Amino acid sequence: MLTLWPIFVTVLLAELGDKTQLATLLFAADQQVSKVGVFAASSAALVLSSLLAVLLGAQLSLYISPRALKLVAGAGFVIIGLWTLLDARSS
Repeated sequence: MLTLWPIFVTVLLAELGDKTQLATLLFAADQQVSKVGVFAASSAALVLSSLLAVLLGAQLSLYISPRALKLVAGAGFVIIGLWTLLDARSS
């Protein structure tokens, strides 16, 4: 049986320090903006994006094997990482 703990930890670690979290931090740093509002809006956005990912993943798994999806996702992360490294190197 799949437990939800690995999902929680994986998403939490993936989100720490990403651009979305940094944007949320910047919104929260604005003295004119409600901190509760920033939390509510950013939480709702994460929930909605997670819902879309679950729905899309469920539909894709009907046509593509989970193994192939993992390979494509892994390759995508590697490509993005390399792109980021190359961009940082050229800056």
